[in-house]
Amino acid sequence: MINKQVANVNEALQGVTDNITCMLGGFGLSGIPENCIAKLVELEVKGLTCISNNAGVDDFGLGLLLHKRQIKKMISSYVGENDEFERQMLSGELDVELIPQGTLAERCRAAQAGFPAIYTPAGFGTEVAEGKETREFDGKMYVLEHAFKADFAFIKAWKGDAAGNLIFKGTARNFNPNMCGAAKITVVEVEELVPVGELNPNQIHIPGIFVQRIFEGKNYEKRIEQLTVRKRD
Repeated sequence: MINKQVANVNEALQGVTDNITCMLGGFGLSGIPENCIAKLVELEVKGLTCISNNAGVDDFGLGLLLHKRQIKKMISSYVGENDEFERQMLSGELDVELIPQGTLAERCRAAQAGFPAIYTPAGFGTEVAEGKETREFDGKMYVLEHAFKADFAFIKAWKGDAAGNLIFKGTARNFNPNMCGAAKITVVEVEELVPVGELNPNQIHIPGIFVQRIFEGKNYEKRIEQLTVRKRD
């Protein structure tokens, strides 16, 4: 059994340099790789192309990298919670590629599976399809979308073992699993790192073959984007 465990986030992010393309898991602020993002901020790497469902909020998640002008391009589906993102996009400081959410997930999964591209009906007849190959299947039109090419994938899981086997929890399963193995190097931070053999094989969502580095994260804040509570009767 190959041991994928590294000592900490410093060792996990070895090889990260300016101008890399990276995937970052999570949905909103749920299941984001908090430790990896904080380390990217600390390293002050520049020119990042970030593939993520969203861009965090102004003072958390990818918003921290945006405030430091470390991101040159965002490839995302939803960015409505981040005022700084909006400002940089409208001012032309930030290159932005907005992608239908399902297409984003499938382009990650295509990279994970080794497929060069996929055909999807999403976006046909809109600006999304401009300049792209289209093809008809069974009377319906589809758009050719290429699999992502990334240097690093930064993932957050609930539990994992030293072999890289992972279990996700709740909403964190939305994009994290599809990004595992979809980049040259997959780095995973987990809330709990257990010995090999302790995880129930029937509960494992991603096998260790898709992971190169894994470590136990610390000090998770797990913030909530929009907290809505019912008034007391």
